[in-house]
Amino acid sequence: MSFNVGDNVGPYKIIEQLGQGGMATVYKAYHASLDRYVALKALHAAFGEDATFSARFQREARVVAKLEHPHIVPVYDYAEHEKRPYLIMKFIEGDTLKARLNKGPLTAQEIEKVVDSVGSALGYAHKQGILHRDIKPSNVLVTPAGEMYLADFGLARIAQSGESTLSSDMIMGTPQYISPEQAMGKKDLDAGTDIYSFAVMLYEMVVGQVPFSADTPFSIIHDHIYTPLPLPQSINPKVPEPVQRVLLKALAKERADRYETVGDLVAAFKSAWNEAGVPMQGTLITIAKSTEPSPADKTRMKSTAEPTKMAAKAEVAAPASKVEKKRSSFVWVGLIAVIAICLGSLFVARQNRLFTTFLNRRATASPTLTVPATVTKQAGPPVQTPLQPVTPSQPLNLPPEVLVAQQRVKDNPGDLQARLDLALALWSAEMPGASYDTLAELIKLAGADNEAFYIQAGDAFVAIDGWLPAAALYFQARKTYGLDGNVPSNLLDGFHESYYRGAERTEAPSVLPFDKVAQVDQPIALVAQARNAFYSGHIDDANTFLNQVKRLSPNMPEAFLLEAEMNSVTGENEKARLIANGLLADLSAPDWVRAFAEEIIKKLS
Repeated sequence: MSFNVGDNVGPYKIIEQLGQGGMATVYKAYHASLDRYVALKALHAAFGEDATFSARFQREARVVAKLEHPHIVPVYDYAEHEKRPYLIMKFIEGDTLKARLNKGPLTAQEIEKVVDSVGSALGYAHKQGILHRDIKPSNVLVTPAGEMYLADFGLARIAQSGESTLSSDMIMGTPQYISPEQAMGKKDLDAGTDIYSFAVMLYEMVVGQVPFSADTPFSIIHDHIYTPLPLPQSINPKVPEPVQRVLLKALAKERADRYETVGDLVAAFKSAWNEAGVPMQGTLITIAKSTEPSPADKTRMKSTAEPTKMAAKAEVAAPASKVEKKRSSFVWVGLIAVIAICLGSLFVARQNRLFTTFLNRRATASPTLTVPATVTKQAGPPVQTPLQPVTPSQPLNLPPEVLVAQQRVKDNPGDLQARLDLALALWSAEMPGASYDTLAELIKLAGADNEAFYIQAGDAFVAIDGWLPAAALYFQARKTYGLDGNVPSNLLDGFHESYYRGAERTEAPSVLPFDKVAQVDQPIALVAQARNAFYSGHIDDANTFLNQVKRLSPNMPEAFLLEAEMNSVTGENEKARLIANGLLADLSAPDWVRAFAEEIIKKLS
């Protein structure tokens, strides 16, 4: 279902790819019957899996296609190709306003065109009941003649309907330009969200930089909601006082404190220039050249990258490709210090003994079996019942699957698959203790260098929600790479997710000790320890471990995820929603982290 250069998609022949975002890929195409080039925006194939999406897509496309304005990229057509929806738009030869800003300050004429073109386009769309929701310089297209077009209304939401159309309620704009209310995931958005984003653009053009910028999308979003706006004159003393007043009002945190309409903002901005005695003289203000993002920033915000030739962009939060995490050597130093402080020698010794016991167990030794602890999630500290011992003397009605698997192991004691099948059957029969014992035998039998088998075995446990056993198996593969090894992203993500989820179980410290994991992956060990402490009712300890991992790895998505989860359980819903939305906006976060964050938001709705 791919769109390739040279392919015919309906009446359109694909000429070249122009750009790619989180939700769609944009191509230049040729329409032979009309003898013209068009922009073809092909949405991600994953949307075809949603049975209701096609009808919603058609409904929105019809509405957007009715937008007829000289500064809005028009939509000509929409259809599907091999169950993959696409939009056909006017092809705009040129560049983006973002690219233009990177070349230096705008001229007076250019500033005036931005204010008039974007302002009139937004005002027109708002009167039709349509919000843009992603206003930023990279969504403003500039032709060689200097004409400007506002792009990407193709994925806008219809404000008056209040329905979720192309995307879920969790989809957000770009962090640097997002309004506080949109960042908080509010559903009752109005024109004020576009006014705020447009004002951020004006701030950037006049002051020389966006008001809020940080290493992570979450930090930027947090600043938009809570941090006072940096005074324009404190950054650029040449900003006229009247212009500063307009920006302060337009970028107010509360919607009611901003301008009522885009037209009001445009009029106030122009009036301020006149009052300052420099009517639209942008060159009289020293505007710093926009800096090119670092490679790391490009990775984090890859959906915001713009092609040199553009027609319309597809750029909203959606599953991104997994990004391999690399850890530098300083982690080893932090590892030793943090373990010494947070675990203590006695605890380390105890965990070592537990780990040794786990690996040396034998299923034939009639071990004590355990039933998983039950956690009650509610507002306030979580409550957990103690483990209930089940002694071997009690009769056990083993399911046929377990009996068959036991016989296979007896007949083939050296067969790794047979022993794995037994461990899986025991887990499915809710006999975790016996499953762990079987895994201990399996690990001894498989040896230290059987990475492929351990990954396969971990995947098998993930398929039946056996997160803690999966983590123990993935760990065997993970530790072969050492502290600074170049761990494959699928293995790293699989291990992190399973250890994160499995840490909720009370027996986690004895099955996969935190200090053993910390020897190769200190941050996830602390995250798992924090989650285990939280679901064991030790809230203060959980916060302590969480603070430690934030100091060690400040931008770790799993740490933010745990903070959101803890807040959601303890009833701090606004904080939980804010952090989870930040993770959804961070396309560099692992897929499973973003999916977990989306689950948190849905539970809060």
